[in-house]
Amino acid sequence: MTTAPATLLEIHSEALDSMTRRPRPFLDAAADIAEEDHPGADLSQETLRALLASGDAPLVDLWTRRLTDWDFADAPRWSQGTETRTDERRQLVYERLGFDPELRKALDAVAPVHKDPGSVVITGGSTTWTPWYTPDRAARNAFYWPKYREVLERKGLPAAAVGHLDEAARTVVERMADPEQSKPCQTKGLVVGYVQSGKTANFTGVAAKAIDAGYRLIIVLGGTLNLLRAQTQRRLDKELVGQENILGGADPTDPDTLVGIDYVGDDDEWDDFVSFGFRPSQQGRPDIDRLTTRDMDYTGLQQGIRALEFEKRNRRAPLYDPENLHHTAARIVVVKKNKSVLTKLVKDLKQIQAQGLLAEIPALIIDDESDQASVNTTDPKKWEGDAPQRTAINGLISQLLGLLPRSQYVGYTATPFANVFIDPADGEDIFPNDFLISLRRPEGYMGVQDFHDLESPIPPEDRTVANSQELAHVRGVYDSTGDRLQEALDAFLLAGAMKLYRAAHGVSEKRFRHHTMLVHESVRMAEHNQLADRIDRLWHESAPLGPTGQARLRDLYASDFARVSEARADGLPTPASFDELRPYLSRARQLINKGESAVVVVNGDKESDYAKTDLDFDRTPHVWKILVGGTKLSRGFTVEGLTVTYYRRKTQQADTLMQMGRWFGFREGYRDLVRLYIGREETLRPATATRPATTVDLYEAFEAICRDEELFRDQLSRYAELVDGKPQLTPAQIPPLVSQHLPWIRPSARNKMFNAELVEVRSPGAWVEPTAYPDVPGSLAHNTDCWEPVLAALDADPVRLAVGEALPYEARVGTVSHNTLMKTLCDLRWSLPSQFSPHLEFLLGAGSGLTAIDDWCVIAPMQTSARRREARILGHGPFTPARRARRRGALFGAISEPKHRAAALRIAGALTEVGNPTVEEHVRPRRGAVLLYPVVEAEPQLSPDGTMAPEELVMAFSFVAPASSVGAGRPLVRFRTIDSSRQDAVVIDTGDEPS
Repeated sequence: MTTAPATLLEIHSEALDSMTRRPRPFLDAAADIAEEDHPGADLSQETLRALLASGDAPLVDLWTRRLTDWDFADAPRWSQGTETRTDERRQLVYERLGFDPELRKALDAVAPVHKDPGSVVITGGSTTWTPWYTPDRAARNAFYWPKYREVLERKGLPAAAVGHLDEAARTVVERMADPEQSKPCQTKGLVVGYVQSGKTANFTGVAAKAIDAGYRLIIVLGGTLNLLRAQTQRRLDKELVGQENILGGADPTDPDTLVGIDYVGDDDEWDDFVSFGFRPSQQGRPDIDRLTTRDMDYTGLQQGIRALEFEKRNRRAPLYDPENLHHTAARIVVVKKNKSVLTKLVKDLKQIQAQGLLAEIPALIIDDESDQASVNTTDPKKWEGDAPQRTAINGLISQLLGLLPRSQYVGYTATPFANVFIDPADGEDIFPNDFLISLRRPEGYMGVQDFHDLESPIPPEDRTVANSQELAHVRGVYDSTGDRLQEALDAFLLAGAMKLYRAAHGVSEKRFRHHTMLVHESVRMAEHNQLADRIDRLWHESAPLGPTGQARLRDLYASDFARVSEARADGLPTPASFDELRPYLSRARQLINKGESAVVVVNGDKESDYAKTDLDFDRTPHVWKILVGGTKLSRGFTVEGLTVTYYRRKTQQADTLMQMGRWFGFREGYRDLVRLYIGREETLRPATATRPATTVDLYEAFEAICRDEELFRDQLSRYAELVDGKPQLTPAQIPPLVSQHLPWIRPSARNKMFNAELVEVRSPGAWVEPTAYPDVPGSLAHNTDCWEPVLAALDADPVRLAVGEALPYEARVGTVSHNTLMKTLCDLRWSLPSQFSPHLEFLLGAGSGLTAIDDWCVIAPMQTSARRREARILGHGPFTPARRARRRGALFGAISEPKHRAAALRIAGALTEVGNPTVEEHVRPRRGAVLLYPVVEAEPQLSPDGTMAPEELVMAFSFVAPASSVGAGRPLVRFRTIDSSRQDAVVIDTGDEPS
């Protein structure tokens, strides 16, 4: 008998549901179900293998989710010590299921093990914290987390994405204090995500796990505007709190009992709110009582002190006793970071404190966008006495922490620099002394890397919309004809029509519920209104449906959208021609024009400025609008459906610039339609009699801070590994890891920045590329002379180098001793000595002992550009100097070329992939590699014999030390504190913010 797919799916689903705690013989579990309900069902492994091979989507999805659950399970008893997300764990699962080798291969093909790294954790090494959140403890009272997990799966998140979120939330909760312990313990941590990457989903998961574990007061600081607070409140209500807790016992069928209850009757998605099927307390689970609602921020305890009087089964025992803790309701309050609101909350808690109630409450404070408003920016030099003087919000948060001795503070941000620069010695502040967690980049997320060709091995002249992120998505705000604002508006209309076309051809309409364009030019509100008027005129006068407008749209579609979508639509429906798309243009324009105007200004300091239907992405079925604004659009406010951005706003702070990147996010179904019109070379500061003009390239700035951010995350990952069971790095030592690729883009505002001195960076097997070369002719000539012994060691004839699939290239190669290279490096002059000195400190100490560096292979690549010039340097050569430009000031950007690096990495033992014979003959266990680039910044001037003047050269280099050059167990970084009277003390830089 052949089993119908629906019947087979039902059997498999029920069988796997019976194995949520552990895998066991699948055939036995399935046979028990089939015998009762579906006798004769074909449960053979051969049938399952055939269905998987045929791509049976529901069955594949079912098995993918269950296998991924087991892959990610944190040290369950059945795992026999296997690590999460490993082949060993998966094979153990197969053994317990009783599957043969062929079926295992079939399952691996459709549901491979996700081995990509999870979150990176830097711990503070606190002696007061002890591990407590074991798998058994997490499972003991699990209720809200499993339900939230179902919400994520119902939203269509891939199994691996749900697994990673589970893992990340667990990582946060396990670093908090045990809510059941008798001794009060307070921890402070920071979670670093990506801009618009789903941080709310993570802290919702943390709240769910925390409530299950026993935390009974959840305070969420949700932005500085009620609009943002309401967004957060609704998200938590919908996905965590649930219908039954919102109703609070009211009968959903009786209108008289629903008066004053939000969402019921005025929220189209009420039926999608999580439902448990019963009031949790009816089944021995904790209810969640809301102290704020969607439309009401905190205004005081509505039921008086009794609102925080927790029920106790055993009145003689404290609240944190398990007998009481897991049988009392949790309270959740979502407040905005506003002085008057937080003052009311603090005042009420003080009244309760007088009655001795607060000391027993395990509380969790979640601070969304924790680098905004929460950080103390007062100048220590102006403090009276030794006590810190705090800004209003920072002071109120400190009071909350003081009133709640069992509270845990967890900040969330995508731009952590302001938080890590807080003085760690200030015990009442929010410095993350106990942990810093860097979340992984989510699947399907469009971030900075998706708009820049970072490390692309493809020469610029060979790049196309298929292999270049910049060519596919980025456009300048000017072209040869002037301002491209009209083109950006046309792109917005075309993208909307493309979304409607896809919805009509089988793509879920939910993906295209909202369609928005963002125009961000200035922080000045008066200019926003002027810009909005201009856009409104352009929108209505451009006549896109008339002959002229149609010709303009046809040209843009052919030259831009058709080409990009053909290369990047990834199987999504795409019109064969503009004529096939044209019928959808009218409907797209109608949706954009719906309401008062196609253009909405988003600015202002009053809540009324944001009380617009066109800004309510939750309650408005379709928001198809052009949004014009400034700062308020760059913090916390999620612009749903953002597809086209026209951006010219200037800033000199990396965290501010990154937060403005509203075009980052999830763009399922329309990644190929995303366009960023961004300012290129523009004047930031006009010239004066004593100072030249400062120009800014916004696209270049984003690339620079992307490099800063990735380097920061990469170093956190390197130093997260424990050495002899101890952390190499604590949060207090993180500030020196914050890099700055452009001197005019600071990591954060000056009044948020602290500094510590980094003495040494050990970088075995890691790429190091200094960029702070001098720009004074005398220093350049001096540096060129320093390299003479190295130049003399290079072979006269170039050789061909290649590793794996990397492009081969020609280079002059030679070997020098470690001492020879050190003499050269020690004598060099720098525009910013502190950039290279920590690396030099490491190299100087690597000349002796078991981990000594013997020698260095020096590679001088020959340039292949048609503009290359051959030149002799100090009598050696010929060389082909590379053309490079400084970013700003004396700093260059990237100097080495990706295609040249593989050979150096292989020679230094940092790559296992074998190179060609020429590369392999240079490989030695204790040998490092140097890429040497003679660099010119303008057309070189050569003497009659082809020699180049030393003062016109920048002798730039990159290096990779051999992987063997640091001993086992040795930390990779070493610090020296500026204030030796306090361990890990830091000094604040409080220079004024430039205009």
